Amino acid sequence: MNRKVLALLVPALLVAGAANAAEVYNKNGNKLDLYGKVDGLRYFSDNAGDDGDQSYARIGFKGETQINDMLTGYGQWEYNMQASGTEGNRDTSWTRLGFAGLKFGEYGSFDYGRNYGVIYDVEAWTDVLPEFGGDSYTQTDVYMLQRANGLATYRNTDFFGLVEGWNFALQYQGNNESGNNAFGQ
Repeated sequence: MNRKVLALLVPALLVAGAANAAEVYNKNGNKLDLYGKVDGLRYFSDNAGDDGDQSYARIGFKGETQINDMLTGYGQWEYNMQASGTEGNRDTSWTRLGFAGLKFGEYGSFDYGRNYGVIYDVEAWTDVLPEFGGDSYTQTDVYMLQRANGLATYRNTDFFGLVEGWNFALQYQGNNESGNNAFGQ
């Protein structure tokens, strides 16, 4: 019996880099979730720029608050920290996401900040691998292909409650001054 438990435990430890979340608070229409991920990576490459430790940790908060029966405020913040840099290297961490918005019932939602571009809505279907996923046309801080700064986004699901499954989004990007770091983030 103990061998069966061990046989199940070993594969579970192999996926330990998966993201995890915890509900910190959920009361009276207010909700706050904490999530994170730790991933140990080592690249073996002939290219000296790619070869070596690529380990990282991510932490994020996601929350919402019920303002009234038709209006909900929401936001998300996510931060990435590369574990391969030295303490003196300041280019090893960055904000991946940081936005706030309002949901107006069946009339849609509007948010602003550092968020995913609407083109990523299509690309996200292929971005499912733990590493090297969604590499076809997605780069950060380039147009609205993936994560970018200054995005004002309106999203609507089920076309104002009239046509089930007809979801759409409109997005505008202001001045995208990305202060790219050594990782292109």
